[in-house]
Amino acid sequence: MRLLKHILIIVSVFTLYGCGIYSFTGASISSDVKTFQVNYFQNNSLLVEPGLDRDFTNSLTDLLLNQTNLDLVKSNGDLVYEGEITEYRIAPTTATAEITAAQNRLTMTVRVRFYNKKNEEDDFEQSFSFFYDYTGSALLTGATKDAAHEELFTRITQDIFNASLAKW
Repeated sequence: MRLLKHILIIVSVFTLYGCGIYSFTGASISSDVKTFQVNYFQNNSLLVEPGLDRDFTNSLTDLLLNQTNLDLVKSNGDLVYEGEITEYRIAPTTATAEITAAQNRLTMTVRVRFYNKKNEEDDFEQSFSFFYDYTGSALLTGATKDAAHEELFTRITQDIFNASLAKW
């Protein structure tokens, strides 16, 4: 029984070691990767929302800090995230009998360039997009805008994380 327990432990260790570095967030990060940098994501969309670029950049940085053990650096990071917000627009999705918007959709698209200096095969350039629907009678201000940005940032940054580190 004792021998079986030791064999099971040894097999488990080798199985986990063979899978590479794994975290509960699904990230698979090589052991030689220690740092990351997030360059400022400028808002190049037609609709300019003040502070959107700063808030998105901070949101991506925070996600990477919270879901990895990597250190944030200002330059020469092992992993580099850069890009721009290419779309930020509001469009009606449904109309009422009075020909007004019953529901609006805020759509945000971010173009990302990811560089892994330790493994250039992981490099990519890709757009990530998500939307937030809200009632047509509401203005995109205050709590509505905060909820929209939180949802957009959460979805888009998680998609970026998955594409760059979880390989989903």
